[in-house]
Amino acid sequence: MLFLLLFVLITLASATANNVSSKPCDNKVSMCYGGQPGTNGIPGMHGMPGTPGAPGRNGCDGAKGDQGSPGRTGSQGTSGAEGKKGDKGESGAQGQRGEKGESGTSGSPQLSSHMNWKECTWKKEDGKDSGVIQNCEFMKNFTDTALHVYFAGNLRVGYCVHCCSRWYFTFNGAECSSPGSIDGAFYMRIGKNHNLLRHRHIEGHCNNIHKGKVRVGFWVGKCGGIKNADAITGWVTVSRIFIEEVPKAQQ
Repeated sequence: MLFLLLFVLITLASATANNVSSKPCDNKVSMCYGGQPGTNGIPGMHGMPGTPGAPGRNGCDGAKGDQGSPGRTGSQGTSGAEGKKGDKGESGAQGQRGEKGESGTSGSPQLSSHMNWKECTWKKEDGKDSGVIQNCEFMKNFTDTALHVYFAGNLRVGYCVHCCSRWYFTFNGAECSSPGSIDGAFYMRIGKNHNLLRHRHIEGHCNNIHKGKVRVGFWVGKCGGIKNADAITGWVTVSRIFIEEVPKAQQ
């Protein structure tokens, strides 16, 4: 009788387990259904354990968990390959034209030592004691330049005592004023019977002469406050007036 009661209880338990494990999960709150509670049996001895039931199905997916904390910064990666050269950019707009600068100071003309020059020559004896001996026309190219002139030839004073003659240059009829006269004086203290003929040289520069044609003259005259001598200009050799346009001297 006791054996039959144990067999009935084991059969009911196995059937109940199979029924629970075969019910599907519908992602809602699951409900497990069991049998009705049995009636109190007759107390007796413990029976032998029954056979284990079959494993149940996998449970439903759990709810999504909270976001984890950020991981540590990784080490820097190696440099990538150099990229290709980009296309040429468009040209910018042209800038505005600047203001005109101030005019610079004009430089002095650059003249070489024989850029503009002239020489007038003659061969004759002139016995004037006073007056112009020879004129030489010259074309001056610039305003801010000077004229370099010289006379070379034979001059004479003779047959007088305490006497003097002066030879000098003029420019358009006037003696040079800058830096000063270009002249030479020859004096004889005792020479009543003397006739002194010598080669002489008179040279200098003159500033502030206008551009264009200039009449350069060579004259003879008195020495101030002394008796005029018996003068002669030119004898046997050629006499010459040399004229050259040159830059002004340094200040």
